[in-house]
Amino acid sequence: MGSLRLWLAVLAGLSGVTAQEDLYRKVFVFRTDPSNAYVVLRAKPEQPLLNFTVCLRSYTDLTRPHSLFSYATKAQDNEILLFKPKPTEYRFYVGGKFVTFRVPEGRGDWEHVCASWESATGVAEFWLNGKPWPRKGLQRGYAVSAEAVILLGQEQDAFGGGFDVYNSFTGELADVHLWDAGLSPDKMRAAYQSLRLPPALLAWRSLSYETKGDVVVKPRLREVLGR
Repeated sequence: MGSLRLWLAVLAGLSGVTAQEDLYRKVFVFRTDPSNAYVVLRAKPEQPLLNFTVCLRSYTDLTRPHSLFSYATKAQDNEILLFKPKPTEYRFYVGGKFVTFRVPEGRGDWEHVCASWESATGVAEFWLNGKPWPRKGLQRGYAVSAEAVILLGQEQDAFGGGFDVYNSFTGELADVHLWDAGLSPDKMRAAYQSLRLPPALLAWRSLSYETKGDVVVKPRLREVLGR
């Protein structure tokens, strides 16, 4: 009986863990470098996105390129992508095109980022630790498809796969949100400070997710800036 329980536990570890829960003061820990681990996020917009905001918090000592948030469709693998090619740069993709935001090199602490886009003007916003960067133009008139696979920790080069482990994330991720609207400056700052936020397609306090590979949910070890 003990051997059977052990085998079932191994199978559960291989197949991943599915849950919907309040992840307040918790984090996803991606433990290996490079990594084949990822987290599938369950959300389905009711219609194509003409506006959206994505926010998350990361804690890593990686200096190589890594993906943070990947939203891929059958037609476009980089439909929405937050990617960090080096410590002083973020790339924000919409519909396969991207804009670059140059940032100071981190000091070994949590970084909170929000990226927002609106189709009507093509204006892309980027906020780092509660502060806005100069806005840029991206994919004016585009519509983001609602049929998507959403992942943390890997960049999709195909719909739901095509991973390059040397673009994988290693470290800790938390406070992930996706809205089908642009957020006001006050709400961008509230996201950084983990204050009350409007209802979201993906919300950290009621996240539906599935872990795959060597990634676990653990309590946060330290408070983050802005809390």
